[in-house]
Amino acid sequence: MCIYGIILILHLVSNYCGMNSLSFPVVHPSFQKLKHAGRLLHLTAGMLILVHAISHFQQPESSRIYLGCLLLMALDIFILVFAGKNILNDMPRVNLFFRLTEILFFLGIGITLLVEKQWLMGTVHLVLCSVYIYLFYCEKKAQSAEYVAIHHTGISVPGLPESKFFLWTHINGVDACYDSIRIETASSGSYEFDLRQNLAFEELDQIHEFCRHYLGAGR
Repeated sequence: MCIYGIILILHLVSNYCGMNSLSFPVVHPSFQKLKHAGRLLHLTAGMLILVHAISHFQQPESSRIYLGCLLLMALDIFILVFAGKNILNDMPRVNLFFRLTEILFFLGIGITLLVEKQWLMGTVHLVLCSVYIYLFYCEKKAQSAEYVAIHHTGISVPGLPESKFFLWTHINGVDACYDSIRIETASSGSYEFDLRQNLAFEELDQIHEFCRHYLGAGR
């Protein structure tokens, strides 16, 4: 009953204010750094795969099929990095596919080395696998999470590894312009973002209306 009461109150408040929730795409610095670092991390994975292929070739009982697969995988990654650098941004699913391939490589090599009792190198590869899993999660999230959303309950801002939500009681102020927005919080400092496209006059006026209603005219 308590939950239904809260929902009813929020609905009444929404009707009273005459304002709908508002969301708009922003340029998040951390997301941009992650996208720019993606090529370097692909290159690192390709180099490690190539080193492993050379090491496998030097073994007396090396498998030509396995060696060919390693070389082909490394070649594909190098082509992606050097010849198709725009693909990583324009086709994020391709980027995620290669990232998943790198995860499987590090996982497989790590487990193989541990089975062969090469504890140090096996652990290193499993750690790399964990890092690339985290990277895969962040890159997948970065495809659709660069939005600031203003609701009647508070404001959500994008972030890694998770977005953050602040109640209006935890927000000290909002400074919105046509091309940027700055959100000052009581506990986590301030967040400033450039907008991917300029706000329309109605959208900017709606943000100011939210601030006047929940923060007061002087805030």
